[in-house]
Amino acid sequence: MKQNGLLLVAAMLLSACGTAPTHKAVVRDTATPNIEASPSAEVQAVPAATPPGRGGYLAGDGPGTDIPANLENMPDAVPVKEPLHRYANRPYVALGNSYTPLTEVGKYKARGIASWYGKKFHGQATSSGETYDMYKMTAAHPTLPVPSFARVTQLRNGRSVIVRINDRGPFLHDRIIDLSYAAATKLAIIGNGSAQVEVESLTADSDPTPEVHASGRTYALQGEGMVSSTPLPAAEPVASATEVLPVVSGEGGNHFLQLGAFRSQESAESFRAKIQSELNVGTKKLTLYPKNDGLVRVHLGPYPNDTAAHAAAERLEAQLGFKPLVSKH
Repeated sequence: MKQNGLLLVAAMLLSACGTAPTHKAVVRDTATPNIEASPSAEVQAVPAATPPGRGGYLAGDGPGTDIPANLENMPDAVPVKEPLHRYANRPYVALGNSYTPLTEVGKYKARGIASWYGKKFHGQATSSGETYDMYKMTAAHPTLPVPSFARVTQLRNGRSVIVRINDRGPFLHDRIIDLSYAAATKLAIIGNGSAQVEVESLTADSDPTPEVHASGRTYALQGEGMVSSTPLPAAEPVASATEVLPVVSGEGGNHFLQLGAFRSQESAESFRAKIQSELNVGTKKLTLYPKNDGLVRVHLGPYPNDTAAHAAAERLEAQLGFKPLVSKH
């Protein structure tokens, strides 16, 4: 009787194994949300879950110990046509929520909170099977096609980058994108850990230039576009190809507001013309300041001192959609 009972238990176990569901899979470690394939999808593989980024969302993450120099000058990703990943674009479930990835590029634009993920996942596999490199221009998104490209614009400072989407996530705290450390550095959100951004899916033939917001309007700049609003060492005014820019006298001071930095003279001049037509700059002048680092800056000024310049930056923030940086030269 005992032997018959054991045989019955064994048969039941074998039966259970033969009918066990195959759509659940743990994809990283205990810190990572489990992802299940949607019951409506054919399951052959499961996209890896991207963990929550920094900014208080995940303990133990952060910058690496050997950060490359000049990360702020890292070139953006360049949109190209790539075949979609065979498995990473199938419907899936993460943390109890269902996601249906898009299968077409260039048809997504949304605003929300961006965060970043770093050393804790550096070197681990992404949902595309590639190795995550926190020093490359990549990002994770819950539904954008994998792989694909997106422009991410930091709404507070106007900075914009292009990243390659090669991972899934984030899934917590109402965030819409997790950026690599490099991308977050260029957007100046490392310190805060998160920021309000606009994410726009790009096609291979998309205009690579960002949009600049001024006086409540949106402008698409021509040329190579604005690359940074980070204050850089000052340069003497240099004459442009079309006009001689005024050299500031001691009358107005030596403090300026940096409204943008561009890779080309044409883009800088286009931006200056648009700002000039929309803002009442009074007696202040919008001038271009090229420098040997390859960037052309658009400055507004002069202001007599640092206090006056910062006060002007505060006043202009609502009109520009970002807060200008104060530069002294």
